[in-house]
Amino acid sequence: MSAQPDHAAAPTAPAPAAAKQLLAELRASSRADSWVSAFERDWAAALDDARHSYSLAPLHTVVAAWTARLAALPAVTAFLGSGMDDSDGIDAQDVLGTRT
Repeated sequence: MSAQPDHAAAPTAPAPAAAKQLLAELRASSRADSWVSAFERDWAAALDDARHSYSLAPLHTVVAAWTARLAALPAVTAFLGSGMDDSDGIDAQDVLGTRT
């Protein structure tokens, strides 16, 4: 008998103020010009989806996707600054999922 659970643990929901904190971090980032408006657009669409579905999942998805983008920013910036060829890259939407 295995000591491991036979089911996957449920993902934890972000903190209630996670979106506000994330927006503040996006505003302070080097990509603020384009990312703040994109986040606000994604957040508005997720709010609309949440209203219709009575589920917070769309909001959690937006927070998770933008948290991942923000966390990857230093590595992406370093890669692009190194002058390496990025023509064979993978679109972030393929990795992070489609925007809502």
